[in-house]
Amino acid sequence: MVLKNKAVQLWARRLHIYISMALLLVVLFFAITGITLNRPHLFVSQAPNIVEQQLVIPSELLKSEKGQFAPNRSALIAYLAKHGDVSGTPSAIDIFTDVDGDELLEGEISLDYKGPGYNATVFIDMTTAQATIESTHYGVIAVLNDLHKGRNSGEVWRWFIDITALLMVMFVLTGVCLLIPKKKTFRTSLKWMGLGSVISLLIYIVAVP
Repeated sequence: MVLKNKAVQLWARRLHIYISMALLLVVLFFAITGITLNRPHLFVSQAPNIVEQQLVIPSELLKSEKGQFAPNRSALIAYLAKHGDVSGTPSAIDIFTDVDGDELLEGEISLDYKGPGYNATVFIDMTTAQATIESTHYGVIAVLNDLHKGRNSGEVWRWFIDITALLMVMFVLTGVCLLIPKKKTFRTSLKWMGLGSVISLLIYIVAVP
């Protein structure tokens, strides 16, 4: 049998060891945050930290080649990132204007920022160039929980979760591969696997609403 081949067993052992060590802290992170996600009332702060700040936006950022009352999005985002104490991923910009000829009677720009355990809303009065930024921080546990779920964490972190999951699968499969030549241990392991699977299924059938 191919899986019993010495070379296959050697590489399976190496991969099993190296993957387990590479993922040691990552697996602990996902295990611990699994508990904090499952019991949010024990860990998540019920009183988020809300900070409000005022900021004057340069008038040239509130217009662009698209129009006198169409903001330069990239320049506005860069200015907010530098001077506005915001983080996370910015949303699309919503614009409301009430114009009489060339005169702006009323205008507002709004956008959101979202990150792990964090969000912020930005409102800009286009007539005064005054921005109001309200940032909400939900605490360290909320940050860790969002990282566990990949929520508002960016594309790179989502890829990190996918790759970590694939490595966990390889860790399990190489463990099975190492057990196959050990007939007695393998048979015992299959019994434990069957028992664990049956218990999990029974809990789902009996206890899950």
